[in-house]
Formats: sequence, structure tokens, C-alpha cells
Amino acid sequence: MEMTTIAITKDLKNKLSEFGNKGESYSEILSRMYKSAVERQLHDFLFSTKGFVQIEEAVEEANKKWPKSK
Repeated sequence: MEMTTIAITKDLKNKLSEFGNKGESYSEILSRMYKSAVERQLHDFLFSTKGFVQIEEAVEEANKKWPKSK
């Protein structure tokens, strides 16, 4: 795997190290954090109620628009 160098402050480096386990590289720490962030975004997207209505409300609205014929 090709490696690169990124510049971060010493303060951020110390904070990142708090998330690591003994012997774990910063690359491994960041990979784990990235995976967790992606999973969180997916969770937030899948369980978001923004822009949605309750099923009962949707059925009521549909019944108003398309009443059952007798």
C-alpha cells in the first residue's frame, strides 16, 4: 500500500492517539474512525424521519384523494 504524509498539529496527534490501542498505527486509527463515521452516516440516513410522514397520515391522505367507490 502506498503511504503518504499529512501534517497535523501535535494537539490533534495526541487526541488521535487516545482512540488507538497499543501498537496500533495512526493509519489504523484513522481507518477505524472513518469506517465508524461511514456507518453512522448510513444509520442516520436510513433512520431519518426528515421529509417523511407517518403511515397513518399517508393512508388518510390517500383515502381523501382516492375514496373507495361503493
